[in-house]
Amino acid sequence: MPESVIVFACCGGIHSPRYFAWRYERKSSSKNDIQGDLGLYAISLRNMSKIALVTGATRNLGFALVKELAERLKTVDVVYLTGRDPVQVKGCLDRIGKVKAEVRGEILDVSDREAVERTAALLQERHGGVDIVFSNHYMRVQPHEDPVQVIDRYIAVNNFGTTHILRSFCPLLRDGARLLVIASRLGSLRALAPVLHPRFEKLASLDEVDQAVCVWRDAVRERRAAVEAWPGWINIPSKIGQVAAVRVVANQRRKADLPRGILIASLSPGLIDTGASRHWFPDMSQAKTPEDAARPLVNFVLEPDFDPAFYGELVHFGTDNAVYGKSVPSRTVVAWNS
Repeated sequence: MPESVIVFACCGGIHSPRYFAWRYERKSSSKNDIQGDLGLYAISLRNMSKIALVTGATRNLGFALVKELAERLKTVDVVYLTGRDPVQVKGCLDRIGKVKAEVRGEILDVSDREAVERTAALLQERHGGVDIVFSNHYMRVQPHEDPVQVIDRYIAVNNFGTTHILRSFCPLLRDGARLLVIASRLGSLRALAPVLHPRFEKLASLDEVDQAVCVWRDAVRERRAAVEAWPGWINIPSKIGQVAAVRVVANQRRKADLPRGILIASLSPGLIDTGASRHWFPDMSQAKTPEDAARPLVNFVLEPDFDPAFYGELVHFGTDNAVYGKSVPSRTVVAWNS
């Protein structure tokens, strides 16, 4: 006769063990059969957890996103706090405080494509996939810095880092997953001279996005950017490149993703009071704290459903803002080129 068996399991490691129990009917006393049953239950247990990853998570919005996710997710869930500086990653783990989900630190330099691939492979091996990705990394620049001196590292982190994340983590997205690139409302072609719009329109692959960004980078390097009508603030073409990358991936995956409940989009979180923005905007009176900016973004990713019109688009959050002469309410799409 079948025998009722209760199985206990522990996961999460010695620092944060979590115990689970389930009952099943064992139809055989064979050791191989029992091991097979336990293997199936281990797979089921692994798939119960939500797995989240945040890049650029050691300061400002990134850290706030990790903390908000960890407070809102369940005890079986895992949030990966990533950054390229081991000391900063450890410091953030020490000050994360009491939260529900497990927070794990991983060293990740998004400008290193192989490092991103290794991290994706690690999550695939540990968890079988990923449910939430916030691509949030950003190298800040200040008004006094010469773009020629900073452009290479700026592009490597902000733009190539984004395409590295998209290449490596899109294949890991599980049903109902969210992959969101933190950009800005400046990531619209409206912020660019019309003569430059064709550089980012009708791109068919992430390689083509990278090539378009490199053309702009080379113009900055050689001090040709102003003559070619590129904006003086390098943040603008960089954000447009990030949004273009999301649009390319969305065009490739839309048909398969929407039936699976997967959302890929770029987000404009609104003006945030950080060291990256204070020197660029004279009036910060309407700026949000990183914590206030993170809350609606986490609300958005944790909602079970989404408007399909958001898929592949730049979605604005925060207070209503006039963007290029038009008011853009929160949770609405910022037009790409019209």
